[in-house]
Amino acid sequence: MADKPKTPGKWRIPPQAAAAFTIDEFCAAHRLSPAMYWKLKADGRGPREMQVGRRRMISAEAAARWRRQRERAAATA
Repeated sequence: MADKPKTPGKWRIPPQAAAAFTIDEFCAAHRLSPAMYWKLKADGRGPREMQVGRRRMISAEAAARWRRQRERAAATA
């Protein structure tokens, strides 16, 4: 007898994309080592950061902008 697929309860909210990343989360999401992140930042090629309290965060929009910039740079190289 085949198992019936489980249906999520009404209270479950579908997962959403992150609105902002910590630097570690950004590195994990973009498969960068932290060392490479800091090298890119030192070279002026890192994403725009924002200060949230004592934390530095990268908005989803800034991450998308950074990816487009990296794609353009790769295409012209």
